[in-house]
Formats: sequence, C-alpha cells, structure tokens
Amino acid sequence: MTKHTQETLRFHPVNGKTVRADFNGGELSSDFGALLLHEMAIRSELIPRLVKAIQDKRHQSYIDHSMQDLLTQRVLQMACGYQDANDSNHLRKDPMFKLAVGRSPLNAETHLASAPTCSRLGKGLSRRDIYDLAYAFAEHFLSSYKKPPKLAVIDLDHTASLTHGAQQYSLFNTKYGNTCYLPLMIFEGLSGKLITAILRPGKTPSGRENAAIVKRLLTLIRQSWPKTQLIIRGDSHFSQPELMRVVEQDKAADYVLGKGAGHPTALRPMSDESMAEARLCLQARTAYARLNKLPIPYRVRLYGEAQYQAKSWKGLDTRVIYKAEVNQMGDNPRFVVTSIKNASARCIYEQFYCPIGQDENYIKHLKNDLSCDRTSDMSFRANALRMYYACAAYVLHYEMRTTVLKDTEMQRAQPSTVIAKLFKIAVKVVEYKDRVKLHLPSSNPMKVLLQRVTEAFAAIPVLRPG
Repeated sequence: MTKHTQETLRFHPVNGKTVRADFNGGELSSDFGALLLHEMAIRSELIPRLVKAIQDKRHQSYIDHSMQDLLTQRVLQMACGYQDANDSNHLRKDPMFKLAVGRSPLNAETHLASAPTCSRLGKGLSRRDIYDLAYAFAEHFLSSYKKPPKLAVIDLDHTASLTHGAQQYSLFNTKYGNTCYLPLMIFEGLSGKLITAILRPGKTPSGRENAAIVKRLLTLIRQSWPKTQLIIRGDSHFSQPELMRVVEQDKAADYVLGKGAGHPTALRPMSDESMAEARLCLQARTAYARLNKLPIPYRVRLYGEAQYQAKSWKGLDTRVIYKAEVNQMGDNPRFVVTSIKNASARCIYEQFYCPIGQDENYIKHLKNDLSCDRTSDMSFRANALRMYYACAAYVLHYEMRTTVLKDTEMQRAQPSTVIAKLFKIAVKVVEYKDRVKLHLPSSNPMKVLLQRVTEAFAAIPVLRPG
C-alpha cells in the first residue's frame, strides 16, 4: 500500500473525472536528443581524439566501460543539459542514452557507467592527460577546415569559475570577490569555434604564462597553416611584453590587445586633448538637439594614436590606439596596443578590437547552458575533465548548428534553446531482435525539423563505426 501511494501522482479532477498518474509507462525517455547527438558524434573526430589523449591506466581485466563509452556518455549527458556526474546513476538505465552510446537500449546487462565510475576517471588523470586533452581540442579545431583559411582571429579570454569549498588550486580573486578558478577560453573570433580551453588557478596570469600558452598554440597552428594571417586578440590581461614578443616573432601574425584605462596611467594624459574636444562636441550636439527638439545624442567618440613606449616594450614595434569617448555618464577612454600598421585608429578599434565582445556570448553558452563552471570536485584534474566535457558538448552543438541545422530556425540558437526544443522530446523505445523502434509524440511541433535533420545526417558520411 505504501509503495502504491509513493508511485501515484494525484491531480485535480477534470470534467468530473479523477486524474491519476503512475510510473508504469514502460521504457520511455525524455531525451530523444541523445540520439541526434550520437549522429553528430559519429560524424565528428572529436571524441576519438579525446579518447586517444587519455592514457588508460585501468586494469583491462576489470573494465566494463571502455574509455570511448565513458567519454561519450558524459559528453552527451552534458550536451543534453545534465551537469553532474550524479545524474549518471539514473541516466545509466535510460534507453536513449544507452542507444546513443552504442548499447542495447532495453537489456539490463548493458547499463552505462554509474557516478562513482565517472568520478574515478577524473581522479585518475595525470598532468599529461590534461595537457593532451587541451591539445586534442586544438587539433580538432584545425581539422575542421578543409583548407587553411586566409585569416584567423585567435581570441583569448579568461572567465571566473567560482568555487565554494576547498577545491585544489582554488584562490581568491579580487576582481570577482570570491575564490575561483580562472580558466582560459580560446575561440576563433570570426566563426565562434572553440579552439581549446585551459583550467587555471584563480590568480591573474603572468606575462610569462600567457606567452608560453600562445607560443605552443602558434607552433601547432603553423604546422597545418603555415601561411594563414593570424590576429591574436585579448583584453588587458594579455597586453604583456612577453606575449607581444612571441607574436612579433611570427611574421604572419599580429596582436590587438586592450590596455587598462580604469585608473590614471601614463597613457591617460595622451588622450586629454581629444577627450576635451569630445566633451565640447557632445555639449554642442546636445544643445542643438534640444533647440530643435531632436533626440539627445548619447555619446561622441574620437580616435587617435598616442606616442608611447613603455620601458618593458623595448624592441617591440607597437602602436597605441585610443578611443576618446564622452557619453551621458561621463568620460570613457579606452586604449589598445597593436602591431598592425596599415589600418587607421578607428578601424583597429571598431573592426579589429570591439568584436572580441562576442566571446562573452560563447562563454555564456559554455557556462549557463552547458555548465562548464561546475567545478565542484576536490581534485583540480577532475575539475579540468568536467570542463572538457562541457567544451566537447559546445563543439558538438556548434557542429550541429552549422551542418544539419544550417538554414533552419535553430541555426543561431543557443544550446539551451536547442536542448529545450529539439532534445527534450519524449520517446517510447521498443526493441526487437533485428531493429529498434522509437515512437515519438504525434503532436510534436518539431516534426518537420526533425525529418529535415535526419535527412541531413544521412547525407554526411560517418567517419567511424557507429
């Protein structure tokens, strides 16, 4: 009687009829999208690259779940919105996830890995494994181009991954006012592709650290793209002479880096004349607008170049570009350092530097939609693996949007929208000896789009056995 009460859901009567619900619907799943992601994964080289990057030290006689299955399971779970390893305790029996990993969906002997198994994998990684995983993402990015592009923009951006315990290497960061990690996310700025990511302690990186990372990345890129023009772009965290020297050593690379202007520096007086001119201009335009009952202008921007050379920049061929902006809130000066010579100050700031703001949207996709900042494990390496699960999910979502979802309403959708509309679909699984039947709701609003997606998958060759 107690069991019956626990498994029955009671609702208010409708049309004079009692309404009850139970959990006896059979083999159902709410994650049809797991199979769509499987179709994308078997047409992508990403997960096989990640598998090769990890040295499997487990005793082969006691393994029930291969490295391929473990990574596929966790990446697909993250891509469907399940952020914790604990979710595996329930999803290991889900028929759609089992089918997506390549196992019989209704066989009780083919359950996927549990949360403890997934956790042990993270705790068993070495420093070399973490390095090779970062390297594998960069290699996958390079292989995603059929031929080397003429221009690529390498965007560098740090983001806070807040911690709330005694996580290894978790440090207090004054900017964010909390203990955190400060991972480095690297995107291709023109396309939004993730190049790679590196989990870091919460401290602000030194110039030597940033330079070492960029040097390794440039070395890898030049192996495949020897003639591609590269632009290294970042905010004031990266305007360091060590990094600029590394970039200037590459004859086909330039940098466009922000320079902090939030407090008085040697740079601020160099823009004072333009700032004064901008104030007068804004005042004149505001007075004219009020006199003629026109909309009040919000801001005035002027651009220029400052003659400045820091002592630490000795030997660098660097330009300093400034934006003298005055708006309704007051003065808003900004500075950029660059090695680009054949472009105006306005062009460098507006067309080369400002688009870096788009990276914030990519990071929001990773953090808000795919939970890459869910770094709650005690071990630093385990947290790095958690971040890479989310990064792999981001790559699969990106590849879906740019291939099978291209020219559809989902082409520019963020991952959470794709998950809600296309992945979270109820499905009943029926398994026969020679086939598996999936029954979807007859009134599903995504019916036409799903038909188009599956037909598009059929036109893309499978790179490895499913």
